Amino acid sequence: MKRSYIIVLFFLIPLSISAQSYQLLFETSYGNFKVVLYDFTPKHRDLVLTAIKEDVYQGAFFNRIIENFVVQGGEHDDEIAKREVNLPLVKRKRLLPEFDLRAFHKLGALGAGRDENIDKASFLNQIYFVVGKPVTMEDLQKLQNQKGIKFTDEQIQAYLTQGGLPRLDGDYTVFGEVIEGFDD
Repeated sequence: MKRSYIIVLFFLIPLSISAQSYQLLFETSYGNFKVVLYDFTPKHRDLVLTAIKEDVYQGAFFNRIIENFVVQGGEHDDEIAKREVNLPLVKRKRLLPEFDLRAFHKLGALGAGRDENIDKASFLNQIYFVVGKPVTMEDLQKLQNQKGIKFTDEQIQAYLTQGGLPRLDGDYTVFGEVIEGFDD
């Protein structure tokens, strides 16, 4: 695994509130981009909005950058492990998953990091953006057979034209996506 640090991660500012969604501005030393949070994943959306109000992500780093996979930031796995080393599993704080077919691992998707817990519950302060890679119809058919799932037409179209990480669908919660500045 390649592990890199970017000098300044992201500084989040709620940009607008509409009847349907929240938008966030991520300011980084490599440029800015906008993200929309999905209303159909309300617990994850609200968790991030609360974290912003509490300055959880202020000055944080993208601490895991893996080519053709993800750019991950917020609380680091090692810090979580240190804090929880003596806690029984039932006392480790996680947010239960919110899986929705409209929220999938296409290029630019915003997801919640997690460990290998059986509930597939998310860490409270760790996020990632899908960088992904090209996907073929053969890849999608193989995943459907392996995981016993059926990709929607929207998912298939996005994966074939943009790429992503369909193998993570149904295992990690996606709760937003980049809507502006992805190519900057």
